[in-house]
Formats: sequence, structure tokens, C-alpha cells
Amino acid sequence: MQLLIIILILIFIIVIPNVKIVPQAKVYVIERLGSYYKTWHNGLQLKIPFIDRISNVVTLKEVVKDFAPQPVITKDNVTMQIDTVVYFQITDAKLYTYGVENPINAIETLTATTLRNIIGELELDQTLTSRDIINSKMRAILDEATDPWGIKVNRVEVKNIIPPRDIQEAMEKQMRAERERREKILQAEGEKKSSILIAEGEKESAILRAEAKKESQIKIAEGEAEAMLKLKSAEAEGIKLLKEAGADKSVLALKSYEALVNVANGQATKIIVPAELQNIASIGTVINEMIDKK
Repeated sequence: MQLLIIILILIFIIVIPNVKIVPQAKVYVIERLGSYYKTWHNGLQLKIPFIDRISNVVTLKEVVKDFAPQPVITKDNVTMQIDTVVYFQITDAKLYTYGVENPINAIETLTATTLRNIIGELELDQTLTSRDIINSKMRAILDEATDPWGIKVNRVEVKNIIPPRDIQEAMEKQMRAERERREKILQAEGEKKSSILIAEGEKESAILRAEAKKESQIKIAEGEAEAMLKLKSAEAEGIKLLKEAGADKSVLALKSYEALVNVANGQATKIIVPAELQNIASIGTVINEMIDKK
């Protein structure tokens, strides 16, 4: 009985601690007698006591490391502070464990030296406007350099670029002057467009007034011409009716006399009567005398 209890105690002390459950997205690197043995993935695993040892626990998730700002010098000798963020993932737990001592520090140091090399080839203005180029170059270089360490660099981002204070002040002044210049240009262009629009409006207004005046004069002339035509037509129609009624020359002459009176309109001081009209008057007197005798 005592032996059974001792065996159970030994099993509890020795066997139970060597039963391991590997969680999802993690792997265990196992050494046997000091040498790499295997990599445990998620699930229930059992190691031999005193022979197997867990060398490293590695996460397979993407890791984000924000490294401290690094002093770098541009091609035109401007010193600035730049900090970067590196997104990487462990693809080979064995290489990650045995490839390099302290992989995170190795990545940070490699990032700093790569950044200095890239920025050293760029001037200040290029550095401030070429973040995408810097990011892509750094990612390519770091990804290639970390392959022997079982690390894949997915993305590198330049987080902040901090130039010296005097450079910042000069840049602010330059930006302020540029904004004022653009404002003046926009204002001048607005005034120019306004003047052009006003001139075009006055031009169109003058054209419309001239066209309206021309159309008015045309309408007046057309009205006068139409009135004259109607008058002439009426006179022609009257003469035609007189001829159709058998009017002789005396009646026509009398009508002419009436027309002369209308022309004078009561304002003439002297009217010259043609000889024909005088004869007509004499004939009228004779007729009246004949009527009286009857």
C-alpha cells in the first residue's frame, strides 16, 4: 500500500508537470539532451522528464514593434530624428530560436542602420516627401536580411520625421509665404474674372439695346409703309369705283379739287384753282338757272 502511494506521488511529481498543452498560434521549441529535437504545435504534448526541455515559446502572430527615434543625417547635412514601426511575423521557430541572439534587438539595430543608409542618400525635402519610397526600401532590405532568422517583415512605416527647430521655423515661414502667395493669386484671378464678366455683360447689354432699337425702327418703317400702301390702295379703289359708276371728267376734277382742299387743311392763304374747275362751276350755275325756270 505504501509502495502504491509512493508510485502515485512520483507520477504526480514527475509525469504531470511534463504534460503540456500548446495553445493556438504558439509553438514550443523542444531540445533533447541539449540539441534541437522538434517543434510542438497546438495540442496535447508530453516530454520526457530530465531528457527533453522547452527551449523557447514562440508566437506565430504578427508582431508590431515601435522603435525609438533614431538620429539620421540627410545628404544636405541636416540632422533629424526619425522613428519607425516594424510589422513582422515568425515563420520558422527553429531559425528564430537558434538564428540570432536576441532577435528583437537585432531587428532594431538593423532598422536603424538601414534607415541611416537610405536617408543619407536623400536631401531634406526628399526625405519629407518620400515616405512611401523609404518604407518600401526598408521593408525589402529588412525582409531579405531577416530570412535566416525565420522572420518575415510584412511592413515598415516611418512614424515621425522631426527636423531641428530652426528648420521647422524656416519651413513654417516658407509655407506661410506660399499660402499668402496663393491667396493673392486667387484674389487677382477673381478680380480678373469679375472684370471680364462685367465687360461681357455691358457688351451683351449694348448689343441687346442696339438690336431692340433696330427692331423698333424696322417695325415703325414697316407700319408706315403698310399705312401708305393701304392709303394708296383705298385711293385706287375709289377711282376704280368712280370709273365703274360712269363718272365723267368733271366729277374727277371735282374730286381733285376736294383733294386740294384736304391738302390745304384750312391753313393755306391762297389756293390756285385750275381752269377745268372754273368751267365746272359755270356749268353748275347754268343748271341751277334751268331748274329755277321750270
